[in-house]
Amino acid sequence: MTRPKYDYLIVGSGLYGAMFAHTATLQGKKCLVIEKNGHIGGYCYTENVHGIEVHKFGAHIFRTNSKKVWNFVNSICDFVPFVNSPIACYQGKTYNLPFNMNTFNQLFGVNTPEAAFDAIKKDKVVFDNPKNLEEHCLSTVGRKIYETLIKGYTEKQWGKECKELPASIMKRIPVRYTFDNNYFNERYQGIPECGYTEFIRRLLVGSDVWTENDFFDDVEWFKSIAKEIIYTGQIDKFYDYKFGALDYRSVKFKEIYLSDIDNQQGNAVVNFTDRDTPYTRMIEHKHFLKTQCKGTVISYETPCDYSENGSPSYPIPTEENLSKYSRYKDLADKEPNVIFGGRLAEYKYYSMNDIIEQFV
Repeated sequence: MTRPKYDYLIVGSGLYGAMFAHTATLQGKKCLVIEKNGHIGGYCYTENVHGIEVHKFGAHIFRTNSKKVWNFVNSICDFVPFVNSPIACYQGKTYNLPFNMNTFNQLFGVNTPEAAFDAIKKDKVVFDNPKNLEEHCLSTVGRKIYETLIKGYTEKQWGKECKELPASIMKRIPVRYTFDNNYFNERYQGIPECGYTEFIRRLLVGSDVWTENDFFDDVEWFKSIAKEIIYTGQIDKFYDYKFGALDYRSVKFKEIYLSDIDNQQGNAVVNFTDRDTPYTRMIEHKHFLKTQCKGTVISYETPCDYSENGSPSYPIPTEENLSKYSRYKDLADKEPNVIFGGRLAEYKYYSMNDIIEQFV
């Protein structure tokens, strides 16, 4: 039997792989997309549960300042406008996010921007040269905001004390002296009405797609059936961890369907910022598309080490990891007929718009 030949073998059916396949197919190229899981979409994967579109791997809100990008995604599927206005819960009390005048009123009892500015200024602990994330936060927003809304959440998220984390993890802490609960600043924000899985499927139209096919089960054969490879998996795994494994944080998701409750928390996203609560977020999925139906689906998100879950989510940008990655990147830059792209292959956090803007 003659082996099939493709212009591109795309390893991974997440957003980067799907966008590459979509672009290449429009250019007349023949693509094969392989996916080790039983479903397409990567971390964008959604699934309809009791009439509710559930974000299986955490909340995904698309946003961009580019009209061109916004027009593109809406050409694939209509995006329903959605403003992300999460709530923080600390020891039973709730606060608005991001840090804005509502938050400062709740924390300091102030009502004007000037009073809020003064309250934060008095609460700051000044470090001329912050050496870690804790010092950076204390010198930027002060002790009360840090201890109530940042410290516990961040330490759960990364599995380390803030004193052990580099300040670069939170380069800019958004502080708004307005009564504005819109978490993002981008002009266009929304969620695909068809669901992210269907959005990805439409991007893959024209490509051959093989799920439950792991590239590493037969690397040489997969390499032989395409002129070029687009690799979106872990770069350290591609090189058999020759410089050591890169570190990732992962997230465990616990999903519950509540048939007798129509509205559990009144908001799509609630962050739990105290250390005593093991999970960082609770998501109520029906609020994303304002779904009108009986019952509700909630998900609890609990960060964990990659070794506990086996699914890498967030690169950990310590100096050691970044140094290790640079050695892998040197190899990748010289790798013939292979393009490395996406969060795992580039060991870099990407928002969805970052990916799409590379192709549109």
